[in-house]
Formats: sequence, C-alpha cells, structure tokens
Amino acid sequence: MAVFNLIDHQEFSTGAVQYEKTSIPSSYDHLYFVASTRTDNSGEHQDDVGILLNGTGGTSYGTTSIYAATSTPQAGESSSHSSINYLKTAGPSLLADTFGTFECWIPNYTNTSNFTQIICQMGVTGNDSTDYDWWTGQTAGLYMNTAAINQFTFYTGGGDDFVQHSTFTLYGINGAA
Repeated sequence: MAVFNLIDHQEFSTGAVQYEKTSIPSSYDHLYFVASTRTDNSGEHQDDVGILLNGTGGTSYGTTSIYAATSTPQAGESSSHSSINYLKTAGPSLLADTFGTFECWIPNYTNTSNFTQIICQMGVTGNDSTDYDWWTGQTAGLYMNTAAINQFTFYTGGGDDFVQHSTFTLYGINGAA
C-alpha cells in the first residue's frame, strides 16, 4: 500500500510568480504534486503555467499533451523546450472563487540511469460553455537529463502571479508500484 509523506505545503497569503521546493529528499520512490491555483493575468480565463526540474531550463524538456478547450479535443507537442508546457490554470476572468486544479506524478525521481518522466492532469472550470473559457488536459513530459530530481518549480507564464489562497502540496510516495 502506498504511503503519502508530506514534504511541503504552502498557501500563498499574497501573490507570487512561482512555487518552488528545493532540497527534496531522495528517500521516496516517487513524487506527487497537487495544486489549486489562479493567476492575476488580466483578461485570461485559463492561463499558462510551467514546470522546471532542478532549476534547469534551456532545451531540456519534451512534452506531449491532449487537451480540450472547445468541443473538439486537440493535441500538442514540443521537443527541446525550456520547461514542461501545455499546462493551464484558472485566470481572473473566471468567477472570483474559481481556482484551477492540477496534479502531477514524477515516478522514480531519483533514478540516474534514465531520463525522468512526468505526468500531469489539470482542469479549469469555466463560467459557461463558451470555447476557451474552460480547459481540461493531460500532459506527459520528459526531463532529458539523468540527474536525480532535488528541486521542483511550478511557475506562471508572462510574469503574472499566482493569487492569494493558491495552494501547493508536494508529497513523497513510498510503496507504490
């Protein structure tokens, strides 16, 4: 049976551009991250977010995503990108109490023999059924580096902030297959 061990939990009392956890212990089998977030990027219903591992940017990531923001599902991919992308959260054009949901698995995060996989899913509930007022998706990413993961950064795009009451929780998982 899997055991969830709390590594870190934060609720922002003011706006901030990112959540970051450094010095992640190597004593777990996997990492699991959940967040409830909203940004202050004016005019947006759903807003871009990204993930960096070990503080590395450059061309270290590949991403494949399936998502829907209209009645026609779509797919996207990028290789040699600067972060895990095709990720979204709620923007300020939604109802004031609407936050996006986000979860992410990083299996075998201490493995130094292979590149690190990351699997994310997210949802942004809209005020109505208007196209692009909502978003749901799943993203698979690859960190093209064999270093064990010891730093996790979840950030907004374009310099906007996560707003007050955005929450972020990082778990270490032991005993999960």
